[in-house]
Amino acid sequence: MSGMYEDLKGPEIPEVLTKESILLLPIGAIEQHGPHLPLSVDHIIADETGRAVVEACGDEIDIWMLPTLSVSKSNEHNWSSGTISLGYQTLMAVLEDIGRSVAATPAKKLVLLNGHGGNTTMLSTALRELRLKYSLQTFLMHPSLPPAYGGESNEDELGMGIHGGRDETSVFMFLRPEHVDLEKANRRVPEKLAENTHVKFGGSVSFGWLSNDFHEDGYIGDPTGASSELGETLFHAAVASLSEAMKEVRDFDFGR
Repeated sequence: MSGMYEDLKGPEIPEVLTKESILLLPIGAIEQHGPHLPLSVDHIIADETGRAVVEACGDEIDIWMLPTLSVSKSNEHNWSSGTISLGYQTLMAVLEDIGRSVAATPAKKLVLLNGHGGNTTMLSTALRELRLKYSLQTFLMHPSLPPAYGGESNEDELGMGIHGGRDETSVFMFLRPEHVDLEKANRRVPEKLAENTHVKFGGSVSFGWLSNDFHEDGYIGDPTGASSELGETLFHAAVASLSEAMKEVRDFDFGR
């Protein structure tokens, strides 16, 4: 069985869930994405991806999607009105409370599906905390790994398409085309940063940054070439990859 966790009735939990069940927690964000995209981008992408993964692999994997956590750690965008952000201590406390709650069910595997790149480092830390405190097997996935953390970025964006760029805009155009205003999009690629060998997004030396450090528009990349057709391709490729990864999560046992 598989489906939406919230649709289960209380008495069904010990009957439906087992230690083999996978609980999937999509984590999005409500934050500025420049003038061409709405605040909801990361929330929508995380939620829609999670639902698609459950639908794609639910026949062979016992997977249940938890309600999407729509607000997360977005303080790199706090300069922009409209952004809603939890502090890192608050988000960690929320994740620990969710971990404590689901650990009381028979399920022992928890997957965090992160739709907001700014959460990545913190969620990696949360995996170990949840493992230690609640003996859960914990995993972190992304619809697409952010370029700032080693993921791919198209050649035209020079590896700098990390926020509101071509690929993210394309995926959102596929999911919610009525909320995209591509006429307000421009190229916002930090060309000089891309020339560095080490100190750059995805380089060997990390650095602290806010999304308006590079341009007042607050997005980083080049969304001008975005299209719903590209977004459809990227979305389905992500769902296929995540569904394949879920099979490994299902079979994961620390090599024992």
